Amino acid sequence: MRRLTLSPLPTETPRRSPAVWPAAVVGSIALSLVGEHAAHATAPLAPSSLVPPTGALAPRAVVTPALAAAPAALTYVVQPGDTVWGIARAHGLDTASVRAANGIGADNVIRPGQVLALTAAPAASAPAPESAPAGTTAEVRPGDTVSAIAARNGVSVDAVLSANGLTRASIIYPGQVLRIPAAGAAPASVAPVTAPGLDAEQSENARLIIRIGRELGVSDRGIVIALGTAMQESWLRNLDWGDRDSLGLFQQRPSQGWGTAEQIRDRDRSTRVFYGGSADPNGATTRGLLDIPGWEQLPYADAAQAVQISAYPDRYAQWEQPATTWLAVLG
Repeated sequence: MRRLTLSPLPTETPRRSPAVWPAAVVGSIALSLVGEHAAHATAPLAPSSLVPPTGALAPRAVVTPALAAAPAALTYVVQPGDTVWGIARAHGLDTASVRAANGIGADNVIRPGQVLALTAAPAASAPAPESAPAGTTAEVRPGDTVSAIAARNGVSVDAVLSANGLTRASIIYPGQVLRIPAAGAAPASVAPVTAPGLDAEQSENARLIIRIGRELGVSDRGIVIALGTAMQESWLRNLDWGDRDSLGLFQQRPSQGWGTAEQIRDRDRSTRVFYGGSADPNGATTRGLLDIPGWEQLPYADAAQAVQISAYPDRYAQWEQPATTWLAVLG
């Protein structure tokens, strides 16, 4: 008989407040962060306001035509499922202007409840085009491909891929900004591509989870569940601390049969233990995702909860959309 060992994970009690998580994706994912992971969230940007002087001290007849004609700043509260591209299009703005007005980078994530300023960047303030040797940038439009972008800019596909750390298997998405090298420029060495919302360390851990899932024959949905679970439990970092004796990517506990502390800190092994199934290094000692009857038909958060047994099971759901994008970019 399979012995099931289920243990509470760090999500059962408030975590110690970590350092601020650099917001990232995709500029295309909207997701919400709960109190437990508030350190990951990008603080909502308050809309600016212009308050003209009033009363006796107000200057008389000195308002310039430029100030009088300035449009009032508009704001928009991000809704679930929103993207920067979609918001900009709905308000007749270009994506770059919305990003510039709110300090949002190409890889930053917007989140429900965040307030965006919807003010088009003045034409006079637009940066001058760079000289040909320095290259330029191109924003991905719906339906674009790397080859089409390369052709429009008179450079090779390989040059665009190299300049952006992409491969021929990489996926680009509307609103993404690609670097376009100067024609004839030699491909430069670049750092490995990171997924929207993730830094280099998190992206590398995500790649490992994806690679092992592929090796074990896990479906895309199972891999997406593993990615979101690791993000909720450890911010996709191989932690050497946690609630009680919890450790590693999935915050597994030595005292509950998940392995020794050293084994749990082994990213490869702990990932295989999360997936479980016939190749589970723990055998029947613990229960992984593949051991849950009908797990593929369960709602996303329920499938993660069946393995993790958290005091806050609904918190896994917030990572379904981001994890789907991470798999598309890194997998």
